[in-house]
Amino acid sequence: MDDKQYSYDTLTEAINGLKQRGYTHDFELEFDAIIHRRGQDTPVRYKHDEFEVHEVYRFEGMSSTDDNSVLFAIENKEGHRGLLIDAYGVYAEKLSEDMIRKLKIYY
Repeated sequence: MDDKQYSYDTLTEAINGLKQRGYTHDFELEFDAIIHRRGQDTPVRYKHDEFEVHEVYRFEGMSSTDDNSVLFAIENKEGHRGLLIDAYGVYAEKLSEDMIRKLKIYY
């Protein structure tokens, strides 16, 4: 991870920029873990202490708060770097306390 500060105007621009910088995997959020699906393989679950958040970007919808989202640039314990996109703050109550603590500073 470099120390350069990045700024993006749109979610699409951020996704493209992060992918160019090596965040090529897709992660999904579950109650107490993030999920990494690798093709036909069984999805791998990573608990809160098995991944690090490197960067976070928030985007607010122009016309509706339903369009708000947060983009996490994540690296799991195996060194796979990828992205997690989530609705901005909407699902926080559907997460375990450990996941809320891990991600709460970003909501």
